[in-house]
Amino acid sequence: MSVSSNSFPVIIFMFISLVTLASHSFAKSTANTTRRPRQLSVGYYAKSCPLVDQLVASVTSQQFREAPVSGPATIRLFFHDCFVEGCDASVLITTRMGSKLTEKDAEDNKELALEAFDSIKKAKSLVESKCPGVVSCADILAIAARDFVHLAGGPYYQVKKGRWDGKFSIASRVHSNLPRANSTVDELLQLFKSKGLTLEDLVVLSGAHTIGFAHCHHFLNRLYNNKGTKQPDPNIDPRLLKALKMSCPQFGGNSDIVAPFDVTTPFSFDTAYYGNLEDKLGLLASDQALFMDPRTRPLVQNLAKDKQKFFQLFAAAMDKMGSIGVKRGRKHGERRKDCSMHMS
Repeated sequence: MSVSSNSFPVIIFMFISLVTLASHSFAKSTANTTRRPRQLSVGYYAKSCPLVDQLVASVTSQQFREAPVSGPATIRLFFHDCFVEGCDASVLITTRMGSKLTEKDAEDNKELALEAFDSIKKAKSLVESKCPGVVSCADILAIAARDFVHLAGGPYYQVKKGRWDGKFSIASRVHSNLPRANSTVDELLQLFKSKGLTLEDLVVLSGAHTIGFAHCHHFLNRLYNNKGTKQPDPNIDPRLLKALKMSCPQFGGNSDIVAPFDVTTPFSFDTAYYGNLEDKLGLLASDQALFMDPRTRPLVQNLAKDKQKFFQLFAAAMDKMGSIGVKRGRKHGERRKDCSMHMS
C-alpha cells in the first residue's frame, strides 16, 4: 500500500478538527460470559414488534448524518457491553447517587462517546412508542451496531434477537474483561478465548478499527518511550510517527485530541486497516501486534486483499460476539423501559 508522505498530517489534523469539536461530549465474573448462549432468533419480534429493525434504522441513519462519530462509538459500546457480563445492556446503566459505580462509570469506559448512548436512547424511545415493554435495550444496541457498520460502508447482516437486559452493572468487573491498547497477542487470545471466541474472531473483530479513533494517551508510549526504552516503537512508520508527535506531545498535550485508527480511510468501513498494519501504520500497539505475530499475520494479509471475505467473516464474528452471555427470562434478566435504569 503506497501512501503520500505528506498525507498523514493532513488526515490526522482533519480528523482531529472534526472530532475535537464533539469531544467535550465524550467524555459477575468472566465465567458468566462463557456459558453456552441461549437461543436467539432473527424473527424473535416478528409478532410483537415486526418493524423493530426499521424503527432503529430510522434513528441510526439520522444520527450518522448529524453526528458521524455515533457510528464507531456505538460499535465500540456494543463490544464493551458484550465483553463485560455478556450482551445485556449493562453498560448503559447510569450510577445512582449513593450506589456503587456502574460499568458506564468505570475508568475504562469513561471515553465511551455520549453520541453512542444518545443513539440508543433515541432508538429505544421510538421503539417504546410503537411497541411498549417489548424490545430489550440489549437487542436495540445489537441492531444499532449493525446499522452503523453498514452505514459506514460495511456489511449488512441479520441480527438475532431475544436478549434480555442484565440486572447488574458493576464497575469493578470492567477492567479485567477488556483488552488494553498495548495488549500482546497472547493476552488478546486469552481474553477472547475466555469469551468463547477464536484467533480468527480476534483478527476479524479488530477490523472494526477501520473506523473510529483513540485518545493520545493510548499510544503515547509508542511515540516516546516504547517498553521503557525512551525510544519510539520501531514498528511504526516514521511518517506516521512524525504526524502523531505533532498532534500528541509527550507532555502538556490536549487530552481531548484523538487520532484515527485507520490513517488512510478513517471514515470508511473497508480493509485498509489490515493493509495499514502491513505498512506499519497501526495506531495502537495491540493493532500492530496482529501483523508482527506469526499466528495472526497470515489472516491479516489475507483480509487486506479480500474485502468480500472480510465482510463475510466480520458479520459472522459480530453474530458470535452478540451471543456472549445473553440473558433470557425474568429470572436472569429484565426488559427496561429506560435503558439507563434498572426496573424497580
